[in-house]
Amino acid sequence: MTYLNVAPEKRKIEIIDQTLRDGPQSWWGMKLRRDMGLPIAGELDRTGFHTIDLVGSSIFEVLARHCKEDPWEQLISLSRAMPRTTVRAGTRSNGIVTFGLTADSVMDLWVQRLVAHGISSFWIYDGLFNTDKIGRLVKTAQAEGARAIPCILYADSPFHTDEYYAARTRELVALGADGIELEDAAGLLTPERTRTLVRAIKAAAPDIPVEIHFHSNNALAPINYLEGVLAGADVVHTASGPLAAGVSLPSTENTVANLRYAGYDVDLDETRFAPVAEHLLRVAEYENLPVGKPAEYSLFLYRHQLPGGMTGTFKDQLKARGMEDRFEEVLDEMSRVREELGYPVMATPFSQLVGTQAVLNIVTGKRYSVVPDEVMIYANGFYGTPVAPLDQNVLDTIMGSAKAKSYADWQPPQPSLEELRKRFGENISDDELILRLLVPEADVEAMRATPQRNRDFAPTTKQARFIRELVETSVGAYLHIDGPGFELTLEGDH
Repeated sequence: MTYLNVAPEKRKIEIIDQTLRDGPQSWWGMKLRRDMGLPIAGELDRTGFHTIDLVGSSIFEVLARHCKEDPWEQLISLSRAMPRTTVRAGTRSNGIVTFGLTADSVMDLWVQRLVAHGISSFWIYDGLFNTDKIGRLVKTAQAEGARAIPCILYADSPFHTDEYYAARTRELVALGADGIELEDAAGLLTPERTRTLVRAIKAAAPDIPVEIHFHSNNALAPINYLEGVLAGADVVHTASGPLAAGVSLPSTENTVANLRYAGYDVDLDETRFAPVAEHLLRVAEYENLPVGKPAEYSLFLYRHQLPGGMTGTFKDQLKARGMEDRFEEVLDEMSRVREELGYPVMATPFSQLVGTQAVLNIVTGKRYSVVPDEVMIYANGFYGTPVAPLDQNVLDTIMGSAKAKSYADWQPPQPSLEELRKRFGENISDDELILRLLVPEADVEAMRATPQRNRDFAPTTKQARFIRELVETSVGAYLHIDGPGFELTLEGDH
């Protein structure tokens, strides 16, 4: 199929922008500071996107811990800079930042505070489809005036059939969902499977929008987007070119062109694409960050199913442990662990649980000799019911330890907000309470001790190179540079 002018009708396809959230999560390990995003917020806001995705819970920890930046300030600055467009945040149904479980009271407060700072749309996901948890957050978001879009997380296994996903979709629709998002975080879908799966989901949710959010790990996502909209999808997710492709999503530039060539109506101001891309390229050069590049098709992906957003982080963690040369060995072990644990969807927290267990199995040389608490909690069923039974031999090994047995009668703690406030002081604000619960205290204090600046440098390529050369050649005495969009003062020997 050529896909040229194949649209059965002149139907409008909406675009959700991931340039500030999933793009940098996939390529920059979530390290997009306020000064990187703010200069393009206005351009994105005027482009005409259906929604701009901005926040995931892990971004809060990364900004505070690694960027020494107050994540609430970033959220407020960026959301205020985009008043024309719906701004979205995402959350797991039962956990924030942690790979464990978060109290319902904290989950609800998290949603409420995000809405208070400009968020008016939420994607809500749960790899095991705990509909009670998803349903509570749907109601919490809607009670605050926000839209709630539960996610279908795609996984490739003998058990994740179209019928399985259609049944889960009907359950989510019954919760009062404002839309359904189908997410393929690992880029596993083929065009043929996209066609049948989107049709099944659209048939199960005929009266609400269906979004598709596919990563390009296996280079098929651009084609899958065309197949998805032909099958009835209403909305697609994209990112600006420098933060697209490969482990990220298809680029906005290419996707819009493809949809128009296929005969669909896409109402975006494409003159805004280039300024956004140019700024991101300057930031990437200045900060020594990678830019998106297409991936090649690999059958190995279907074994390990590592999601795009986790790939860069996982490689960094292995490198920090001197294990970068064993990356493929760990991926192969991940595929085995995933099967033994009942084929969990490779998305947070299960991708981290499977990945961590695989690393431990390789490092120790004895499989399951060391098991994280979260894997024990999973084996005891506290995350929900896996789509397939766990391997009995592995389950016996995990449950053989005294620690695992102690979870048999355990119940996830459900402290009230009043009880949690006692840890930090009765007068703590809701925002500060959330921050202290998400980020280790030492990291919060280090962030607070770092001056928060509006660093809207956005230097051109020539400016960035000039600044680097000045710094590298030990400029003496005093030098002040004041140019368009940036200011730099050097004193003494630098």
